[in-house]
Amino acid sequence: MQTAFHLAHEVQRLSRASLPSDTAELARYLIGKTIVRKTGRNRISGRIVETEAYPPGDPSGHAYHGRTARNQSLFLDRGFAYVYFIYGTSYMLNVTAEEPGVGAGVLLRAIEPLDGINLMRRLRETDKLTDLARGPGRLAAALEIDQRLDGVDLCANGPLWLGTAVRETAHISSTVRIGITREVDRLLRFFEAGSPFVSGPLNERVF
Repeated sequence: MQTAFHLAHEVQRLSRASLPSDTAELARYLIGKTIVRKTGRNRISGRIVETEAYPPGDPSGHAYHGRTARNQSLFLDRGFAYVYFIYGTSYMLNVTAEEPGVGAGVLLRAIEPLDGINLMRRLRETDKLTDLARGPGRLAAALEIDQRLDGVDLCANGPLWLGTAVRETAHISSTVRIGITREVDRLLRFFEAGSPFVSGPLNERVF
């Protein structure tokens, strides 16, 4: 199996102006882009291959009942990190969407590992490349994401940022979201068709 390795200078940070201001459009736009994590002298990165959109007013979204101490980062301008802890075991990394004061976000569900694969293997305690960051909890663990990164500007120089694509993206497919009980019919999950790094049913990865 081949993965796309790159030199650090090939990935440029995305500007906030380049990010679509519509949540679903942002979720699609982020497919193929790069997420970069800097921790100490280490650099971990991956191609984003799967996302889910949680637009304004979505009853499945964390912003549905308004701003709280837990979700306040979700109401920042687009392009910030919203990190939360779930099931008592996993962190989830989201990219804020829309305008300041409007709660909406894009959940990063899976990445194709690029930089720091050996460190990812240690963090995830597995050698299987396709399982390192396939699913949002695994993704956060592989990138060493925790609550300290909540509210980080993903368009600025820092410990976590969004970057340009390292290669052309294959066909992008959309399906219903995974693991929700409300608004279940909306096609707001996006993924790179044919990618073995995508989570969910195997038969969905080739559409």
